[in-house]
Formats: sequence, C-alpha cells, structure tokens
Amino acid sequence: MGKNNHNEKNYLRNMRFFLIPFIVLLCFYSKSYAEVVKNLDIKGNERISTETIKIYGKINLNENYNETDLNNVLKNLFETEFFEDVKVEIKNNTLFISVKEYPFINQIIILGEKSNNYKKQIKKVITLKEKRALIKSNVASDIEKLKSMYSSAGFNKAKINIKTKKVTDNSFDILIDIERGNKTKISSISFIGNKYISNRKLRDVVVSEEHKFWKILSRNTNFSENLLILDSRLLTNYYKSNGFYDIKINSKLAKINNFGQAQLVYSIEEGKRYTINKISTKVDSVFDKKIFLPLNDHYKKYVGDYYSPFKIKKLLENLDDLIDENNLQFVEHNVLEEIEGDSINITLNVFEGEKTLIERINVSGNTITNENVIRSELIIDEGDPFSNLNIQKSISEIKSRNLFKNVKYEVSNGTKKNLKIVDIIVEEQPTGEISAGAGIGTNGGTFAIGVKEKNWLGTGRSVAFDIEVDQESLSGVLNYTDPNYDFLGNTLNYSISSETNDKPDQGYENSVSAASIGTSFEQYRNIFLTLGLSASYDDLRTTSTASTSLKNQKGTYKDISGNYGFSFDSRDRSFMPTSGSILRIGQSLPIYADKSFIANSLSASKYKSFNENVVGVGKLYLSSINGLGSDDVRISKRKVLGTKRLRGFEKNKIGPVDNNDHVGGNYAAAVNFEANLPTILPEDTNADLSVFLDFGNLWGVDYDSSIDDSNKIRSSTGIIANWISPIGPMNFILSQNLSKASTDTTQGFSFNLGTTF
Repeated sequence: MGKNNHNEKNYLRNMRFFLIPFIVLLCFYSKSYAEVVKNLDIKGNERISTETIKIYGKINLNENYNETDLNNVLKNLFETEFFEDVKVEIKNNTLFISVKEYPFINQIIILGEKSNNYKKQIKKVITLKEKRALIKSNVASDIEKLKSMYSSAGFNKAKINIKTKKVTDNSFDILIDIERGNKTKISSISFIGNKYISNRKLRDVVVSEEHKFWKILSRNTNFSENLLILDSRLLTNYYKSNGFYDIKINSKLAKINNFGQAQLVYSIEEGKRYTINKISTKVDSVFDKKIFLPLNDHYKKYVGDYYSPFKIKKLLENLDDLIDENNLQFVEHNVLEEIEGDSINITLNVFEGEKTLIERINVSGNTITNENVIRSELIIDEGDPFSNLNIQKSISEIKSRNLFKNVKYEVSNGTKKNLKIVDIIVEEQPTGEISAGAGIGTNGGTFAIGVKEKNWLGTGRSVAFDIEVDQESLSGVLNYTDPNYDFLGNTLNYSISSETNDKPDQGYENSVSAASIGTSFEQYRNIFLTLGLSASYDDLRTTSTASTSLKNQKGTYKDISGNYGFSFDSRDRSFMPTSGSILRIGQSLPIYADKSFIANSLSASKYKSFNENVVGVGKLYLSSINGLGSDDVRISKRKVLGTKRLRGFEKNKIGPVDNNDHVGGNYAAAVNFEANLPTILPEDTNADLSVFLDFGNLWGVDYDSSIDDSNKIRSSTGIIANWISPIGPMNFILSQNLSKASTDTTQGFSFNLGTTF
C-alpha cells in the first residue's frame, strides 16, 4: 500500500514537469496565433455596400486577426440586423466574409383602416419599418402590439393580419390588414366589498361609464384594458386620500356578452380607516432645528384628520420650501409612517446627504439657439451642490421659453466619486409664426396680419410685427423682447406703434405715434414687478362737421408716462395652461404731458381642469383712465374693448357715441368664460370645439355732450373651432349677441390662420 502511494507520487511529479511546459506553450500559441489581414473579400451583399460592412464590422486592413477578433467581426455584423447569416474566415492573409441579407421592406401598405391618425400610429407602433430589413420573427410581435393599440382604443375584437407581397427577389411589401370591428361598450359597472363608500360615489371616481343613449359623445363608455388600470389607480388614490391605508383594488372584466358588451367588476378590500395621530420632524444635528419650527403650524391642520398621501405630499412641499428659503445644502429627507391601532404617526426625517457637486453641465441639441440662451434659464451652475429638485426647476424654466419641442436631462458620474455631470438635451422646434385674420360684421370687416420670430438669430429674443386695417383706420405695432438682457435674467421690452384714423363722416382724422420701453423681474416666487416708460405724439385734425368736443381737442399733444405693475402667475405652464391663475395690476402716471392723465388696469384669469379632456377658464378685466385737474382725456387715449375681450362686437365700436362716432370711454370692464368641449369630431380631422360666454361694458367720458349708455351690459356667446390644417392652425369664431346697444356694431364671424417656419 505504501509502495503504491510512493509510485503514484513519483508519477504525478514526473507528469508535472511535462505538462507545465506543454500548457505554457499552448497558451502562448493560442494568444500569439494571428494572421495579418491584407485583403478583404465579401460575397453575397446586394444592398449593403462593401464599405458599410467594413465600417459596421470594425475591420481594419494590415492588422493581426486571431480567433477572438473574428468572433467580434461576426458579432458586430449580426448586431446590425442587416444579415440573416454571416460566415467569416481567414486564408492567405485574406478575410473572407459571406453574408445572406435579410429581405428588404419596400413599403408598408395599411388596408381596412381609413383614419390617417390611426395609420400614422400603426407605423409608429410596429417594429417593421420601410426601407429596413424584413425580420419575419417581428411579425408576430407586431400583431400583438397592434391588437393592444386597438384594444386600448376600445376595439377589443379587432382582427389584425400581416402578410408579405414579393416585389423583387429580395424585397417585399408589407400588407397590414385591419378589421376594427365594433367598439366594446360597457353595459354595467359593479362594486363588491365596499362598506364605507357608496356605489354612487365610486361611480363618480372611476372614468369608465355605463353606455347609455344620452352618453353617445362620451369616449369612456368604450371598454379598454387601459381604462381598467386607470380606474383601479383612481379608486386606490381616492380610498387612500380618505384614510384607507391598506386599500386593495382588483379591477377585472367579468365577461363580454353576446351583444359585444362588457361587464366590469371592481372587487374592493377597504381595510381599516386611519386617522393621523401625530406629525413630527426629526432633524439631523448638523442643521439648526429652529429653521423647521414653522412646519408645526402646518402639522396642526392635519392632526386628527383622516390619513391621505396627498397631505403628506403637501407637508413635503412645505419642507422643500423651507429648505429653499434658507438655502440649505446637501439636505435629504424621507417619511416614516407607523401604524398605532387605528391611527398613524408620521415622522419627517431631515438629514445630511452626500456632499455631491456638479462638475460640469453640457448642453446639446441646439443647432440654432445659442447655448447661453439655455444656460441663462438655469438656476444651477458648475460647482453648485447637486440637487435633482433644482435641475428639474431649471428644465421647467427652459421649457417655459417655448423654444423647444422637448427638453430632458441625464446625470452621470464625474471624474471623482462626489462629482456629477449633467447633460441637458433639447429638441428645437420652429419658432417663426405668420398669422392672418379677418372679421365680418354689420359695418364691413377688418383684416390683420402678423409676423413673429421667438428666437431671433438664435438669441432667444422675440421680434413681432402686426398690422390691422379696416374701412377707417390703419395701425401697426413692432415689438422687441429680450427675456434675459442682464446677468439677473430680467426681461426688457421695446415697442413702437403707429395708428391713423380717417373719419370724414365725423369730421376728423388723427394719427398717433408711440414708443415704450419696460422691464420685468421676479421679486418673489411667481410675483413679478414691471417698470417702464412710454412716450407718444398725437395729432388731431378736425373739419367743420366735427362735434364741439372734438374741435376743442384739435391740435398736437406730447406726453411721457411712467408705468409700474405687479403680476402673480401660478399657472402650470404659460402655453395652454390647465390649472392655476394669473393676476396683473398696473398703473400709468404722467411725467410730462400737454394733457395729464392716470390710467389703471387689472386683469385676472383662473384655469381649472374638470377632467383630462375639458379645461375651463374664467377671466376678469377692469381698466380706467382719468384726466388730472380740468384736462379731458383725449380720444386717442380712451379705453376700448377689443374683439378678444368682447367677442361678437367690432373693435372700437361700442360705448359712448359723439356725433355718430364711437369715442371710447374712461372705464372698461369685461368678464369671459370659456371651456373646450369633449372631442366629438373624428380624430383624423385634427379639430376641436370650445364654447364661450362674454360680458362687457364701456362707459364714461369727460364731457356731457355724448351719448353714454353706461347701464347697457353687452353680452355674447358662441362657438370656437380650432383646426390644425395642412397649412397651419386655423381658428373660427361664430358669435351671437345676447344683449347690445342700438349704436353698437356687431361682428358675427371671424377667423385666424397661422403657420410656423
């Protein structure tokens, strides 16, 4: 036994001396074996050029290629998805590549679908693309994608078939045959397990609606899986906002009956209803605890109330506000929720986060816009503490300029552990606008044209020119705005205008030239101060047929005024807002004037979203102008109500009348209500409708010889049609007067056309 062990050890020792050199030699040979590629021979390619294969394969001549290198070439070429098969080998310093190309998709033809919008969406959804390789394995997945798309639109029994039609030996047309079928209507909605909240209330919470004949215009009577998911989320949020912390919702389609109608069932496990017992703040010792004491006032409002995640969200917003106000850096926070019986204790933990700084900010995607325009909107800078909140605020500021179709950001690690690189990527959009409009009324019509460029020479500055003409007047305005004229990011506005009125029937003509300059800057969150100067030159000429009051104003007048105002803006966005409000207050005071006056103005708008399809807005406008001392307000300075504030009436054609001429008033007021209608037009029309209701009045003059109908409230209602036409957006307004004075001039129809460049 011992002898055998000894022999075995000797055998292994001897074999080691032979194996080690062999292994070393083998490794050396495998690593060193390579052949220099001097020539390239590619076969089988018809559409894909040799040069393209060389680039995508990352092939370089006169370099050594071993087995690993060949495998990389093979991998690179397969990843292009150009080729169904690839073979690679080296012989006599020549790299031989044999490829079999995928068939080529010539065009995609959609059959059975009439809507252009749906056709566009189909081509976006599917993986198959025109002028790309036909990978047959993608066909089945594309069919499922299209079924899901149609199902989400309510067509749950849509039939989708994708076929190929040979064009050449290596190219095919893709035929997508669509049979929508009828939309699946919701016949019934039922709730199981709800004890605290009634079925009636829950029906108001969910978006889904039972199909009734009077709900013919509603989209929510059509069943879709997406609608079920949305309903489940809405029910969950509603229950949680009312204290049901443990709520569980199971939304499901019970069945589709023989009539193609869906029965929906929402199974609910309400659980306990919790109240908020205590709210406290736990602050890390590195921070001054006194800073966070104001939070206690907010806590008192919620203690004893039913638990709601939205209340917690509001508390965190209050916490973020305190952090911003006190310029605290490297602050992080979280929320701890502890259940105690039927109540919840909430703790806001505030602690010092990792001291991470912004190493570099990169901007890309701006081919027209100067980079400094984008950087001027940033509230962060290189070297600042890294904050996702401040980055998001910066992105919002960039978006508010309305120069870009899309703005996003990416964060990556910097050269050190505590450094971050922020990449801001913008997608530019056309910023030039051309608009034209006309109105048809009882006394003729008006015509207007305008040109605007919001990104002049890529500087972010705005230049706009407008002309308006009717039977008696011609006016033009040139505006120039620099939104960031200094290092503080303040806005500077210039304006030059000219207006001429020729009214021989009333015995006068006048011309007014004016110029103004003003600035605005943020004083506090969403509160802005405006300051400005304006100057005008007014020349009034009369004939013997003019009224006495006009003859008394004959001559030329010069004046310089100082203007100031405040505005508060809490809208969610400046373009097509869905919530929030905006308030503006302004006053103009004389600095030098041949005839002095004080002008005041107030405007307010409130936006409210009733659902995802309907947004309403209410607007208020008040304005006044009064002469100082014995000075009357000149006709050119009096207030008027334009067609945007009081639709259904011609501009300058309501209010006090003198010698059969509308002379404007010292006071103006208007109230407007407007809401868009749920989409009732076919989707492929690219059109929508809104309704409006306007009230307004114009009254008061400085002399007694006028007809002053201050007690007559004007009102109108109508429909607004917006259409995204092939040549640009078009706007049509059809108005009906509800009340008016006998001297008013009405305007029943107007339209505007605009396009971008």
